[in-house]
Amino acid sequence: KKPRRTLLYGFGAAVMLFALCWWYLDGNLTGVVLSLADARARSLAVQILNEAVEETITSQVSYDQLMTVTCGEDGTVRLIQANTAEMNRLASHVTLLAQKKLEELEDQSISVPLGSALGLTIFAGAGPRIQVRILPVGAVIPRFDTEFQTAGINQTRHKLLLTLTATVRLVIPTGSTMMEASTQMAVAENIIVGQVPDSFVDLNEDSDMLDLIP
Repeated sequence: KKPRRTLLYGFGAAVMLFALCWWYLDGNLTGVVLSLADARARSLAVQILNEAVEETITSQVSYDQLMTVTCGEDGTVRLIQANTAEMNRLASHVTLLAQKKLEELEDQSISVPLGSALGLTIFAGAGPRIQVRILPVGAVIPRFDTEFQTAGINQTRHKLLLTLTATVRLVIPTGSTMMEASTQMAVAENIIVGQVPDSFVDLNEDSDMLDLIP
């Protein structure tokens, strides 16, 4: 009876040890694997968004198509008005193209070495690879932004920026997580020329203002 009881105790201890190891690996590896895959998946998503914008911009999108500049009788700029219909058409075209390209990620997966997931430097890049699936979630969201930059004493550079944001889900057998990829590119720009002022002061830093104080 004693050897049988010892065997049962040993078997129970082995089962408990295996359960503890499984619980530890399941709780820690899930987060580590998804974190390692996050950067690579984000890079793929941003690359796809950039390609969609670049392919659309090469279709001869000009500043005059998106913005209307109204000048006064003296030639000075009085009004800059956005062509909402053309901007919506551009945003729709880019969004549909980016969404189509993102759907191709459903057939792709990212492999993460088990050694890297363990967080041990000596095992980095070693061991079997864990496959992480990429699933696009929702639609691509476009947003236009404008930016004005000084280009001279009587010149201002006006940039029209397009921002695309996509949501992607990373999935492994033990869990999943959501990540957001975003990119911003200038789709059009123009130099607005105004009148030359009678005087001009350029203060690159706030500390330069002290030199003007008597």
